[in-house]
Amino acid sequence: MKNSIMALSTSLMLGGMANAQKISFEQYHLNNGMQVILHQDTAAPVVLTSVMYHVGSKDEAPDKTGFAHFFEHLLFEGTANIKRGEWFKIVSSNGGTNNANTSDDRTYYYEVFPSNNLELALWMESERLLHPVINQIGITTQNGVIKEEKASRYDNRPYGKIISVVKEHLFQNHPYKWSTIGAMEHLDTATLEDFQDFNKKFYIPNNAVLVVAGDFEKKEAKQWIEKYFGTIPKGVKTKKQIHVEQPISQTIRASYQDPNIQIPMVVAAYRTPAMKTRDSRVLSLISSYLSDGKSSKLYKRIVDTKKIALQIGAVNFSQEDYGMYILYGLPMSTHSTAELLLEIDQEITQIQTDLISERDYLKLQNQFEMQYINSNSTVEGIAENLAKYHLLYGDAKLINQELKTYKSITREEIRAVAKKYLNTNQRLILDYIPVTENPSE
Repeated sequence: MKNSIMALSTSLMLGGMANAQKISFEQYHLNNGMQVILHQDTAAPVVLTSVMYHVGSKDEAPDKTGFAHFFEHLLFEGTANIKRGEWFKIVSSNGGTNNANTSDDRTYYYEVFPSNNLELALWMESERLLHPVINQIGITTQNGVIKEEKASRYDNRPYGKIISVVKEHLFQNHPYKWSTIGAMEHLDTATLEDFQDFNKKFYIPNNAVLVVAGDFEKKEAKQWIEKYFGTIPKGVKTKKQIHVEQPISQTIRASYQDPNIQIPMVVAAYRTPAMKTRDSRVLSLISSYLSDGKSSKLYKRIVDTKKIALQIGAVNFSQEDYGMYILYGLPMSTHSTAELLLEIDQEITQIQTDLISERDYLKLQNQFEMQYINSNSTVEGIAENLAKYHLLYGDAKLINQELKTYKSITREEIRAVAKKYLNTNQRLILDYIPVTENPSE
């Protein structure tokens, strides 16, 4: 009884925190089609300016992969009005920080400055869009940077190619099948015109959303946004291609030898629906139920109680068109990956057969409430969430509605979604092994 009261009190407290944290914002568009989202927060004298472009590795040609990620680097090289090598100096000398990242679906750039430097940030991002200098010296320089990144993050990093290998086998038609960093031979043989054409095709105002978040005056910000972005010509927006994958009806088996590891890993991966779907949200709950923390089902069963694994996990890798649900484990030295897979499957079968307990269900609700609060606890998090919900989900208002969706998911839905997607004939089994080891039978 005491535990139930404490759980109820925690739930009510978190609910109050979430309700108090409703994100206010204003959204409008410029005449050139660029979307603008403004979020004011005067808690600290900082302001974030970001632009998210609706271009990722899935928008590349099969023989020209890696371009989206390449541009994440290339567009820091300089502009017509920012000399080569000066971008980061300007940011740091004005008390700011900046960064960028790329996914299969979008590319994101941002700066964080003291609030009195908003105009500078807006000018710099407009320069990146309107006046980028794309020349051979910049391409050659960044080609070397990309190769170093590939070596450190993928080729020479233990288990660094797991996601790439999983994608390669789960997708036959969709561009998700290649890695975000792309193939180095494609970048080596690409011409200057190839890079310039990619920029003209995707780096246009009507393929982007601009977010300003933090301490600023709206009237002033709108004037600067119009001044620096409003005059940029509208581009010809490329229609997104639709790539359809046939359902997986029998187990795909594959192996990959990694020279950087000594302990084999077993991976069970399922192709799942797009991030916009309710089922994708349910799968996120299931992954938390299985492996979020030391009290999660897989950890308690396989690592803590039976002591047959060093590490175990479940990840719902949700994306714009399809998702990947990935389960993985590293066995203890006296146990095999086959044993781990059997234990994982038994836990999945349990979810497919029985409703999770009320206690576990309440725990999941509390976990996702805290995740919502944490993801919106900084201007950086809020800005990226606003851009993401607008660009990939089609509705920035989801920043305030997403938690309600998760809280409406029932235990019955959790069981039904596990039955629908997490079946042994609908998955890839990947033996990710050291070079000297043979794949399991």
